[in-house]
Amino acid sequence: MYLSINYSKQAAELVKKKQIEIDFFKTPEWVDMIAKASQLRPVCVHFSLKTGRGKLEDIDWQLLSEIMKETNTPYINIHLISKTKDFPHIPINSTDPIHQEEILEQALTDIQEVSDRFGAEKVIIENVPYRGKSWKVLRPIIEPEMITKIIQETGCGLLLDISHAHMTALSLGWDVKEYISQLPVEAIRELHFTGVHYLDGWHQDHLPALEADWKLLDWVLNAIQSGAWANPWMIAFEYGGVGERFENRSETEVIKEQIPILYQKIKSLKS
Repeated sequence: MYLSINYSKQAAELVKKKQIEIDFFKTPEWVDMIAKASQLRPVCVHFSLKTGRGKLEDIDWQLLSEIMKETNTPYINIHLISKTKDFPHIPINSTDPIHQEEILEQALTDIQEVSDRFGAEKVIIENVPYRGKSWKVLRPIIEPEMITKIIQETGCGLLLDISHAHMTALSLGWDVKEYISQLPVEAIRELHFTGVHYLDGWHQDHLPALEADWKLLDWVLNAIQSGAWANPWMIAFEYGGVGERFENRSETEVIKEQIPILYQKIKSLKS
């Protein structure tokens, strides 16, 4: 399993100084950032595609295809998301089977468009966080049964975002291990990981890993090591970045301290 980290000036400087070791930089589909990051390490691109909107006709598919080819990014990801603005008649916490079916049909339609272009075996579907009435994501799209059905019907892989699953379980009042165990873990192709903190009245990610986060990651890695779950090609530490959103979430000392811990955990796994 390879290790990547969000590209940031801080992470780039640490790599230049050989103070951390990573296999890849993770970037969005931003050509300028890809060029900068590629000077230091190979790049894996995390795309901004989303389901549930029916608006994929505006995507520059040729550009995405070129980026995948030029960076050798093995999968094209799509975020499994349905928001209140796209389904204004559906209550955010709905468990109505009619609502579930409507959301499912739109997700399948959007995913099919991506699969038709790249092949289902090249598409990975990422679980998103649910925060109940304080957020904009509709509950049906984060239900394990829904995610499992979508993976099974499309033949795509799962991008398991551990932190998203953690926040979702907290919002639902579920045990996070039980929630993740109900997902299609046999289809995992990639992992995302960061710390989850309770700040300003809600749970947030893209933060330093805490003790509970490390324990959850160890549980995930043990399940993979045992062969009970599929072995992903990469884990991304989604800490740090570029822009206003990441100004206070790209601390050099955090990266310098936590990347070696993560690297050791990943590289100690038996192949």
